[in-house]
Amino acid sequence: MVVRAKKEDALAVAGLAVQMWEDNVPEELAEELSEMIGSDDGTIYVAKENEQIVGFAQCQLRHDYVEGTKSSPVGYLEGIFVKEEHRKKGIAKELLRACENWALEKGCQEFASDCELEN
Repeated sequence: MVVRAKKEDALAVAGLAVQMWEDNVPEELAEELSEMIGSDDGTIYVAKENEQIVGFAQCQLRHDYVEGTKSSPVGYLEGIFVKEEHRKKGIAKELLRACENWALEKGCQEFASDCELEN
């Protein structure tokens, strides 16, 4: 089940996020994520199985230039992560779809992201 994150989810999401963004400290990242959860320009969705958070996606509105886009603001996927043992079940696709729908609701005509070549 994919739902919009609540502030009390920030530390659990940070615990997942540091597996992807290894240069961060979970407690510090949790503060940033908590602010994002309460923001008008960004949000976080979480995937839950048996009430446990097994994945997340962070998306924002980008008002600056985003390579390859022609409009502003642009919905932007900042990061997406699913625990390894929960992969290949369509969870990332659900998380991405939630972010795309959020961006559409915010009036975006385009949605973008970047990715490392080895990912």
